[in-house]
Amino acid sequence: MFKLFAACFALWLGVCAAHAEIWGFIDDKGVGHFSATKEDARYELFSKEISPEPAPSQLGSGDESSPAATCTRPQLFGANLNCSPAPPSISPLSPKLAAFFESSQVLKNIKPHMQAAAHKYLLDVELLQALIAAESGFNVTAISPKGALGLMQLIPETAARYGVQGDRRTSQQQKLFDPYTNIHAGSHYLRDLLTLFKGQLDLALAAYNAGEGAVQKAGNKIPNYPETQNYVKTVTQMYAALKPPPPPVQAPPIVAPQPKPPAGPDPLRPTKGRANGLPLK
Repeated sequence: MFKLFAACFALWLGVCAAHAEIWGFIDDKGVGHFSATKEDARYELFSKEISPEPAPSQLGSGDESSPAATCTRPQLFGANLNCSPAPPSISPLSPKLAAFFESSQVLKNIKPHMQAAAHKYLLDVELLQALIAAESGFNVTAISPKGALGLMQLIPETAARYGVQGDRRTSQQQKLFDPYTNIHAGSHYLRDLLTLFKGQLDLALAAYNAGEGAVQKAGNKIPNYPETQNYVKTVTQMYAALKPPPPPVQAPPIVAPQPKPPAGPDPLRPTKGRANGLPLK
């Protein structure tokens, strides 16, 4: 999202509200850098909204994770497996963040690829946009210190699992720098993680960042890694900022009760002196 009903909406009993912040800066190459915390002096506050905190039972050791989300799409193949979970709250997009997204030519170019992947893998476009913003800041040729590549920062081993491998003509790195290939492989991976963790967006995002094994080893909770905890918050909070609020619920029209017609003679029973409309003899 996550995929959005109120600023203090309870996903579990004991949920309380906390400030959700998005910090960031745009470097001299036009690449966005975003975080749930102020990483250094370059970061400025892009957005500050209200977002729910999870109940203690959902937290890892020393963790302040984002809440496990609830799916909002139709359940075609089983509960909570086939949808983008809703973001945690209604968070209007801040003017600074909106200006960055509106001015990003890369975002305009890749939007059709995000829409196609979102449709194919039953994800929200806003979720993909939030994840790409956090992963690469829309830098098509981004390379992380750990060797993750492209818009959705796929490591070579993960990309190979989804059929992205080098050949004699094109290296794997070049293929992952292609927006269509990168977005479709990354979206497929995110969908599989949502399925693995039964629609819990926070766990799927934690696994995207730290690996499925790290989440499972932590007892299906967000691992106690500061980078992963910050990553989950950043993506979910930006997803909430990007996701438009649902349309207002329309009350059904009030229909006045219709008066019942007066009871008449039973057409199947003869009335006095007549048999089904014929005089009695």
